[in-house]
Amino acid sequence: MRDNVFRGLSDGWTVRALTTQEIPAELRDTLGRGIPARVPGEVTVDLMEAGLIDDPFDGCNEQVLQWIGRCDWEYRCTFDWNDDGLERHDLVAFGLDTIASVRLNGHQVGMARNFHRTYRWDVGRYLRDGENTLTVEFAAPTTYTEMRERDYGVYPHASLPAFNQIRKPASSFGWDWGVNAVNVGIVQPIGLESWSGCRLEQVVTQADVREDGTGVLDCVVDTTRAGDRSEAPVIAELYDGDNLVASCERTIPANRNTIEMRLTVEQAALWWPVGYGEPHLYTLEIRLPEESRSCSQWQGSVGFRTVAIDVDADRYGRPFSIHVNGCPVHARGYNWVPADALISRATPELITARMVDLVESNSNMLRIWGGGLYESEELYDFADRHGVMIWQDFPFACAAYPEDLETQAEVDVEAREQIARLNTHPSLVIWNGSNENYMEATGWLGIGLRDDDLPADDAGRHDKPWGDHYYAHQLPELLKELRTTAAYIPSSPISFSPYTDPNKPEDGTCHLWDVWNKADYRRYAERVPRFCDEFGYQAPPAWSTLTKVVHDLPMDPFAPQMLNHQKAIDHGNEKLAKGMRSHITPGRFEDVNPDRNADNQWLLDSDRWENVEDWHWACQLQQAQAVRFGAEHMRALEPVNQGVLIWQLNDDWPVISWAAVDYEGHRKPLWYASRRFFAPRLAMIRPTVSDECRERYSWDGVALEPDGLSLILVNDSSESYRFVWNCRRVDLSGRELASVALETSVDAFCVTRVPLPREVVEFSDPSNELVVASTEDANWSRVIYDPVEIVEQTLETRPFDTQVSEEIGGYRLDVTARSYVRDLFCMADKVGGTVDDGLVSLLPGETATFHITGGQVDDPPMYGDARVLRCANDLKNR
Repeated sequence: MRDNVFRGLSDGWTVRALTTQEIPAELRDTLGRGIPARVPGEVTVDLMEAGLIDDPFDGCNEQVLQWIGRCDWEYRCTFDWNDDGLERHDLVAFGLDTIASVRLNGHQVGMARNFHRTYRWDVGRYLRDGENTLTVEFAAPTTYTEMRERDYGVYPHASLPAFNQIRKPASSFGWDWGVNAVNVGIVQPIGLESWSGCRLEQVVTQADVREDGTGVLDCVVDTTRAGDRSEAPVIAELYDGDNLVASCERTIPANRNTIEMRLTVEQAALWWPVGYGEPHLYTLEIRLPEESRSCSQWQGSVGFRTVAIDVDADRYGRPFSIHVNGCPVHARGYNWVPADALISRATPELITARMVDLVESNSNMLRIWGGGLYESEELYDFADRHGVMIWQDFPFACAAYPEDLETQAEVDVEAREQIARLNTHPSLVIWNGSNENYMEATGWLGIGLRDDDLPADDAGRHDKPWGDHYYAHQLPELLKELRTTAAYIPSSPISFSPYTDPNKPEDGTCHLWDVWNKADYRRYAERVPRFCDEFGYQAPPAWSTLTKVVHDLPMDPFAPQMLNHQKAIDHGNEKLAKGMRSHITPGRFEDVNPDRNADNQWLLDSDRWENVEDWHWACQLQQAQAVRFGAEHMRALEPVNQGVLIWQLNDDWPVISWAAVDYEGHRKPLWYASRRFFAPRLAMIRPTVSDECRERYSWDGVALEPDGLSLILVNDSSESYRFVWNCRRVDLSGRELASVALETSVDAFCVTRVPLPREVVEFSDPSNELVVASTEDANWSRVIYDPVEIVEQTLETRPFDTQVSEEIGGYRLDVTARSYVRDLFCMADKVGGTVDDGLVSLLPGETATFHITGGQVDDPPMYGDARVLRCANDLKNR
């Protein structure tokens, strides 16, 4: 970061509409005159705070507020300034959204075309002593994209507005989990920076490790001169805590603006991902020791580590294996979308809260998706400190992109700035050129990008460029030039064999969406992905989050406001209903009801829910079950599989989605499940892999019967284990039917598969029996295997007793089982508060204790109420 010599202009702003034909008649006069504006901020938030519009997230308001993105807007402020004698006076805008003309005292000082970059203009000749007026005029973003499509032609894209025609976060136009709340604003600080002499323009770092353990830190220091061309000394110092461990002093010659500096640390402490070692950080300070009020200091954390990706062909295909400091790291984690659809509301506190959710789920990796933005320093600093690996997409997603010279130039400036900014963070291990753009390219080139007006190439084709220039050439060349030590891939998913389907599971990375879209989640067991960086299953947000914005009477899964908060293509709530069949409700995924009309013949009587709260709970439980099934399957495939990243961690508005943590910060049952199946030491009982998988892959020579079960121990830790597992078959009343003790071992960073003896897995009545495996080693959690689905299981309704008592900071909820309790979950948000655990199964006589925080409530016993304390048993007699 630079010294805080920047004078922010955050007060006294107004915003007014420059075009009024799109505005509702009753608002035209008011918005033509202007209203107070917050900077940083955006116009939709200003309109809400002025009481002129309702919350776009509420009900169906999104649909009636589309006019906001079709208006031109002007932000205006006045400020006092007096010449302080410094040589240079810059107006700096760290984030303008998006197409803007900037004027100072009536003089145009610059134009903006890109959300993803900083703008700096020398405005000294326009400033005057006393009062000054600054205006920023924004063009209507939706209208602008339509104009670009007319001028440059249609390029296929995922959603209705042409988000690929503007360098603005794609998801601000809506997505299959996102709201269309497109607007404009000054979303990052804007202000004046006055300085003399020489200013630090940019610092690009490259931290590497030699074979002998020496840490090498190369720094490229770029400066700008205000006019004086004298020599400029530069000092770089590296600290380990308070200890200076390396320093370098150089002088920038009078005829140059850039120098290179190198600092070395013998036997440097390395930065490691969480679970593999300490994420050690050093502090780098670079300064220009001048007697001036220039912006003359830079400071940041750096870490010494190496990153490599192994994609060399093996007998299974091609892996995608991340190696940090030479050690293969199995990635466990989530995908990330912008923290708020109204981007200026994504505060550092909000970013930190979601990152806490990530690390407390036992994740070690976060993928920042390409339909959003280059993420904040708060996110990256958190990842650096906690050993979280970051995969950063460049912001290109699900579209073909024009390759006109203007866009290429903007991408160049944007990427240079963001690569230099993020290079210093050791947590950044992967740069990715685009999201799903290669996967869709064949369809685009064959259908949507033919243009007979273009000259034919040597093969006689008339195809438009579709964006590959960025991913295959421009971006990797910039990364090389700026000396990144992170790995680069051109797209995700990606296969590394030429002329291969980019989403081939056994080659590189893959996105598994066929299951959610068109198959029962058991189909995950037929896939053997080398690295799955997208897969997921939907569910509604917490009940309090949902009912805050959905007010249908009666509340129903297919009522208008509910469906406005379900953005998945091809009728997401239908997919939820079909997916529950054979798991929570009777039937099969493929069943249809021929007695109904063509519009909803898929709907079975069993898909109807008289109690919408039961539907809400069933969807949340189904999400947790489906993702748990897929994630455990993939982790059991280690080392063939080297990564599992769930879509998605967070939401940017209250919506039915794939998120594990909803917009209000409530952790869904999926989050609690992921904390268990992402544990570094994971035990599970699973059936034999499918015949297809068994034919193609060998599992350490373990012979499994076709109907067998195995105890699988996944050890992503540096410690080896030798222990005894007690495996029992019991009925739902707790009576033991069979038992065996298994001596097992699992080495560090390895997987052990132990076939269970026949007497334990031969069920006489699968609907009334379980397999339970436990060990006395506290590092490993107990395993319960249910041989049948909820709909088939003989579960007792309300099979527990509860007691609620006050404790420091909140309440204690004790739940004691009378018979088997499957997947117990406290919806504490219905009463008020946050619970510390969830999705717990209990055998008869066992007690689970939950701690609930969040302040005093009027009726604490409600935490044990049937509407609040839910379990799978509830759904047997709905």
